Amino acid sequence: MKQQHAVSLLKVKAVNEETREITGIATTPTPDRYGDIMVPEGAEFQLPIPLLWQHDHQSPIGEVTSAKVTPEGIEIKAKLAKADTPSQLAARLEEAWQSIRLGLVKGLSIGFLPIEYAYIDEGGIRFTRWEWYELSVVTVPANAEGTIQVVKSIDEKLRAASGHEQPESNPKNTAGATAKKITPIKGTKMNIAEQIKSFETKRATLDAEREAVMAKSFEEGRTLDAEEEEKYDEVSAEIKSVDAHLARLRELESTKAATAQPVNKAANGTVINTTEKGAPAVIHVEKPLEKGIAFARFTKSLAAANGSRSEALEIAKRQYPRDAKLHHVLKSAVGAGTTTDPQWAGSLVEYQEYAEDFIEFLRPKTIVGQFGQGNIPQLRKVPFNIRIHAQTSGGSASWVGQGKAKPLTRFDFESVTFGFSKVATIAVITDELIRFSNPAADAMVRDQLAEAVIARLDIDFVNPAKAAVPDVSPASITNGATQIPSSGDPDTDSSNAFQVFIDAELQPTGGVWLMSSTTALALSKRKNALGQKEYPDMTMFGGVFEGLPAIVSQYVGNLLVLVNAPDIYLADDGGVAVDMSREASLEMESEPSGDSITPTPTEMVSMFQTNSVAIRAERWINWKRRRTAAVAVITGVNYGANPGS
Repeated sequence: MKQQHAVSLLKVKAVNEETREITGIATTPTPDRYGDIMVPEGAEFQLPIPLLWQHDHQSPIGEVTSAKVTPEGIEIKAKLAKADTPSQLAARLEEAWQSIRLGLVKGLSIGFLPIEYAYIDEGGIRFTRWEWYELSVVTVPANAEGTIQVVKSIDEKLRAASGHEQPESNPKNTAGATAKKITPIKGTKMNIAEQIKSFETKRATLDAEREAVMAKSFEEGRTLDAEEEEKYDEVSAEIKSVDAHLARLRELESTKAATAQPVNKAANGTVINTTEKGAPAVIHVEKPLEKGIAFARFTKSLAAANGSRSEALEIAKRQYPRDAKLHHVLKSAVGAGTTTDPQWAGSLVEYQEYAEDFIEFLRPKTIVGQFGQGNIPQLRKVPFNIRIHAQTSGGSASWVGQGKAKPLTRFDFESVTFGFSKVATIAVITDELIRFSNPAADAMVRDQLAEAVIARLDIDFVNPAKAAVPDVSPASITNGATQIPSSGDPDTDSSNAFQVFIDAELQPTGGVWLMSSTTALALSKRKNALGQKEYPDMTMFGGVFEGLPAIVSQYVGNLLVLVNAPDIYLADDGGVAVDMSREASLEMESEPSGDSITPTPTEMVSMFQTNSVAIRAERWINWKRRRTAAVAVITGVNYGANPGS
């Protein structure tokens, strides 16, 4: 889709005379075409954004240095340039500055390129993601009261004068019997060939007109004056528009010729088309689902059908009649899920998408998933079922004199085997929740499955007591790592953690802190004797501590962990398998004690008796430290919010 424009009104909130900075609120952008909708949160931009004067690309006046979406609209901070010496440029910049500062210029035109959009059933386009590439200030007459419609009208005229092709605008219907009616001009309808011929004639006329402008200046041996430049640019823009329209007409003519239907002549000489016209296609726009909802719908349908795919398909068609992808996933033949095959349903692309969608929902909520996001370094990714040779010691080199023997050196290696391991969870959901088809029920199923997986992954990733169980589960990254008791002072503790890396001659270029939200909150509230924050870049949700990014999870507990991310192996192929049961009896504990070899009495809950469904989800994932010194652990952390030293 080509470039688009939207208009907005500017409300100035603050002015800085010295730096020529203006902070203001731009109302929610309104696209050129009536019926189109722009989602402000979908704006993508790279600061600074060029700031133009009256849509003139030859007259930039400054830059937009900051922009963020607020409930009132888009809050922008613009910095206007200033020329030191008197000149035409200085006069223009001064005029723009004073006009904006005094509120004389209050119209904004936003230039954007659509990235993601959907056609609305009732007409129009909804732009959900758009690239903001320029901003132009537009003068609105004082008596116009600054309405959006007035800004649109002025904006279209300015852009037309600048030579940019304009999208067709559909004005709102006028109201009232006395309102002026707009009657379209009626004329003879031309076919495509006749339209092409008409526009070719128009182009030839325009081309001759443009040559005449240039010929006059050439004969007089001068350049174009201001009026001639305006005329030349106007004709050139119109020629460009005609050329684009001719290209579309010729493409349409070729398409119609390729799809033309053969005709038969009846006995009376009447021409009859052999293909009957069908009803026009109806296009439905399905609202994009939140992450993980598609997988929750799949799980709910299977659970309601007690695992029967044919029944699950019928249930899905009733509950989600327009979810064609879900119908296809349930309809396709997929082998039964097993606990030994992580590639279950691997040949089914849609199922893989559903599983990856759920994993993408999980990743930002787990410690493992936050590595590689934003400013946080990424763990070292490896595939499953491979053997890796890890270097445990380095070789050394020596200076050698002429004719002297060269010393030998050796390297020590160890082998790391990455087999398959999986984390499994069982979420119990009531039968009533399974049968509801509203979005809230879908989200609740997704969240219950996710919460159980998140808790197990985070605990086992950082719990120092979690040792490896062969062919079952990996050891935590802190298991066997150096543990240092907390001194009660964050600076001392961080220095001790860094010393572990220094002693091992390990450069923590990918260092990341792991801490609980309690610890992060305490750090963010600590102040020095002057009342200043000791760690201004920290919040209870994360931030930067001692120059390194921090990941927060309540499952870290009273530990402060320093990890060198590139020295942690991670195997994660995004596979998820689900199964369900209505007949099982479960021990409703996060740490079940059930053992089939040495059974012990425990309280069990029947799924059948309580009208519940047990859903088991399994995710294949494995991790291992590449080097022992890649992790340092501070134990017994309790900083509080007391002033530091």
